[in-house]
Amino acid sequence: MKIWNEIWDYVKMIIIVVVVVLVINNVVLINAKIPSESMENTIMTKSRVIGSRLSYLTDDPERGDIVIFHYPDDESVYYVKRVIGLPGETVEIVDGKVYINGSDTPLEEPYLPEPMEGSYGPYTVPEGSYFMLGDNRNNSRDARYWENKFVKKEKIIAKVLFCYYPLSQFGPVE
Repeated sequence: MKIWNEIWDYVKMIIIVVVVVLVINNVVLINAKIPSESMENTIMTKSRVIGSRLSYLTDDPERGDIVIFHYPDDESVYYVKRVIGLPGETVEIVDGKVYINGSDTPLEEPYLPEPMEGSYGPYTVPEGSYFMLGDNRNNSRDARYWENKFVKKEKIIAKVLFCYYPLSQFGPVE
């Protein structure tokens, strides 16, 4: 009898651990792997990142946030990109520079590894949606190329917090 009580105690402990891990993984955090060079040099190919699923429960995404979201053309796929256009804004790319709402001054984007090539848009972001671009714009299949150009807020899963693999890239992602 005593052995069964001890086994039951171990089983209960394992169940509790599994439940806690599932709750953290499905409610609090998300683990994502970066499959392509689209976010280099901010996040390198094959890096692994952790995102907070709680970041946008009370706040809205801000320009410059790096987010994990359901790809609008195939919602079974997760993408990681940077928020560029906010709801109601018009985004236009002229000679590789991003302009918001017809501003004379382009966005300051120190995270770009090289100047972007080309002109795109204008794109008017619908209310409740966002316009996403990769940091490595010349090698990124981002909103400029998608059939459905905008990501609805409810399709944004998490804000990327930090990179944990490889260890040489360990630290916050900005």
